[in-house]
Amino acid sequence: MNLHGIRAIYLFEMARMKRTVMQSVLSPVISTCLYFVVFGSAIGSRMGDINSISYGAYIIPGLVMLTLLMQSISNAAFGIYMPRFSGTIYEVLSAPVSYLEVVVGYVGAAATKSTILGLIILITARFFVDYAILHPLWMLSFLVLTSVTFSLFGFIIGIWADGFEKLQIVPMMIVTPLVFLGGTFYSIDMLPEVWQTISLFNPVVYLISGFRWAFYGVSDVHVGISVAMTLVFLAICVGIVSWIFRTGYRLRT
Repeated sequence: MNLHGIRAIYLFEMARMKRTVMQSVLSPVISTCLYFVVFGSAIGSRMGDINSISYGAYIIPGLVMLTLLMQSISNAAFGIYMPRFSGTIYEVLSAPVSYLEVVVGYVGAAATKSTILGLIILITARFFVDYAILHPLWMLSFLVLTSVTFSLFGFIIGIWADGFEKLQIVPMMIVTPLVFLGGTFYSIDMLPEVWQTISLFNPVVYLISGFRWAFYGVSDVHVGISVAMTLVFLAICVGIVSWIFRTGYRLRT
């Protein structure tokens, strides 16, 4: 494996984070802080506990997951789209690096940025809400696994998109509604039975549920199912990326 090639792509993408700190770090952190203020402090103080957990603390895993998913997709999609847009993708494809190394470089950088951002938000949440992490290693594992999975998904979107508008369609029109309806601000056990069943078809439910279990030991679905569903989605993304490079879809034209 060409580690020098992976390192070059990885460091180039990480350097972009330093150049756009306001957009890539401060903006999502400030947005999430507003959620903490409104839902955690203002509304949460007037709501009862959920599963013996204060409302402000209960929504923390969901809010972190919301930011994590959006930023993972955005970072990876933009990272691969810009070389396609500017034409420098051909230099990458002609370099002595394999397709696997290209994916590891771009996706690894996007996942790293998202993981760092998730940890920053967790630290920031301490200023607004008291919370505990019952299983810190599991929490970190879910954080990294979700970042990698949705960075791969974002990588696919960045190759599929043929304009800046399409980069935003999937995150805004599909992912965001799924996150808000996936138990970010509530437990699906609070819903009528028919809507509980419908919610189980939302893949984000399993992500948020597993992540919340790592914090408080409570979840809407079994943690094993959450891990399995995440790995299945990861496998699907890996398969699609493999097909893209094997066929040259939107890379060679």
